[in-house]
Amino acid sequence: MHSSEAVAGAKSSGPRPTSRFWAHCQPRKKWLLLPTPIPVSRVHIQFAKRIWIRRSQSCDAAPLSPVFTGEFQEEDDATDFSAMSSSLLSAEREEAKAVLKLFLKKEGMSNALAARSINKSESFIDYLISKLHSVHRSHYMIGRELTTLEIRSALISCLKSLSEEHGDLLIDMVENFPDPPSTSSDHTDRPSLPSPSSRLDPTSARDRAMARVIKIDENGHLSPQVLYLLDLGLDLDSIQKIARKLPSFTYYSLDRKIKPVVDFLLDLGVSKQDIPKILQRRPQLCGISFSENLKPSMLYLESIGVDKTQWAKIITTFPAFLTCSRQKIKSFIDFLLKLGVPEGNIGKILTRSPRILSYSVEEKLGPVSEYFASLGIDVASLFHKCPQNFGLSIDANLKPVTDFFDERGFSIEEIGMMVNKYGALYTLSLEGNLVPKWEYFLTTGYPRSELVKFPHYFSYDLEKRIKPRFNRVKECGLSLGLNRMLSTANSKFEDMLEKQMKKLATANSKSEYILEKEKKLGRSAKYIEKEQQII
Repeated sequence: MHSSEAVAGAKSSGPRPTSRFWAHCQPRKKWLLLPTPIPVSRVHIQFAKRIWIRRSQSCDAAPLSPVFTGEFQEEDDATDFSAMSSSLLSAEREEAKAVLKLFLKKEGMSNALAARSINKSESFIDYLISKLHSVHRSHYMIGRELTTLEIRSALISCLKSLSEEHGDLLIDMVENFPDPPSTSSDHTDRPSLPSPSSRLDPTSARDRAMARVIKIDENGHLSPQVLYLLDLGLDLDSIQKIARKLPSFTYYSLDRKIKPVVDFLLDLGVSKQDIPKILQRRPQLCGISFSENLKPSMLYLESIGVDKTQWAKIITTFPAFLTCSRQKIKSFIDFLLKLGVPEGNIGKILTRSPRILSYSVEEKLGPVSEYFASLGIDVASLFHKCPQNFGLSIDANLKPVTDFFDERGFSIEEIGMMVNKYGALYTLSLEGNLVPKWEYFLTTGYPRSELVKFPHYFSYDLEKRIKPRFNRVKECGLSLGLNRMLSTANSKFEDMLEKQMKKLATANSKSEYILEKEKKLGRSAKYIEKEQQII
C-alpha cells in the first residue's frame, strides 16, 4: 500500500483520539508488525525497521489487509529512529522488562508471577519503548544515547501514571495490551475503564471465574458462596478481584472449604472484620486441606517456638504465613542457625515478624546480613531484637542511614555500637525522624558521644518528649545524661528531678562549707607565719 493510500485509510477510520495510548485500546483491534517502515506525508518514523499497523476484525470487514492508521504521525512527535542500531533497541527493551518486573513486584506480585507477566507483555514493552522515545526524542534526534538512569526515570514515571489511573487493572492491561478496555465514543482524553465484568472473555479461566461471581440463578439470586462472602463484609468488586487473582476460588465448596476456614480463623481469635482482608490477601487459605496441610503446618511451627497464643495476630499480619512450604521454612531456619541465632529464638523471631518468611535467603536475607556484619553489628542478636531490618533494601534504606551518621562524624565502629544497643535504628525515617532530631540535638550542648551511649534518643517523640524534657531539666539547673532524661517514666520524672535538685543543693552546701573552711585555714596560716617573722 502506498503512503497516500495509508493516509486515506487512516482518515477514513474516524476522528483521531487525543491520547496516543488510548488509540491502541480501540475495541476488537489487533496490532501487527510489518518488516519495513511506511513513510507518511512529511513524517518518516522507523521503529527498529518495523512499524505498528492495524487491521479491522468487524463482521462486515473486507479481507484482512493492513491499513496504517497514522496515529503516530502527529507533527510534534515526529522522530526519525532509522539511525538507531538493533543492539541499542534490544538493550532498551531489556531495561524496560527489568523496570516493569521491578514495578510489578513492588505492586505485590511474586517474582515468578512478575516474570510470567513479562513473558506475556511484548506489546506492552513496545508501548513503553515508544513512550521512552517520545519523552526523549530530542536526544535521539542528535544521536545521543540515554543513560540507564534516564531510561528508568522515564519508564517508572509512565508506569506510575498508568497505575494511578487504572489501579488493579494495570496487570491485566500489561498482559493483554493492546486490547485493554475500549474508549468511549466521544474519544475523551482520559476515558474511564469499564468494570471487569463488562469485558469478560469466556475463553479465559480467570474471566469465567469472575463471571461466576455475578451469575444469578433462575430465582434472581447470587450463588450461596457469594452471598456468604457478602455477609462477611466483602463487596462484589472485592470478590471479583479474588476471582481474578485465584480463579479456582469461585469453585471452592462453601461448606467444605470456605466456611471451615473462616470458622477456624474465628476460633483462633481473628476478628470478623479482619476476615475479608485475609481472604483478599491470601484466598489460597481456603484451598488448603485443613487436616493434611493447615493443622500440621501449625503444629510444626509451634514445635519450633512460634507462640500459639499469637496465631490471630500472625495470620492477620501475614496471611501467607500458613501457606509457606515446609522446605522454605527449613531453609530459613538453617540460615538463622548458620548466623548463630539460638534455636530457642527462632520461634520468637517468626512470632514477632512473620513476614520475614516471605523474603528470599539468597536475594534478600543473606545480602542484608552481610551488610550489617560489615559494620561490626552482631547479626544474630539483631535478628532477634528487630527482624524487620532484614526486609529493608540495602541501597534505598540501609546505605542512606549509614551515610547520614558517617557524614556527621560517627565512625563505622560507633555506628555498629549504636545499632547493637538500639536494633531499630535503621528502620527509622531519615527525613521524618533522624534529621530533625539530630538538628535539635546540636542545640542541646550534649557531646556526640551521648548518642553513641544512648541511640534510643532517636526513638522518642521530638515535640512530646525530647524538647519538653530538655527544657524542664534546664529550668531546674540540672545536667542529666540522655538516658536518665528520656527513659524515666512520666509518673516518676518530676520525683527524679526533685531528688536530683536536693542532691545538687546538698552538694552545693558541702562545697560552700569546704570553701569557707579552706579560707579560714588560709587566714590562720598567714597569722601564724607573721608571728613567727616578728619573733
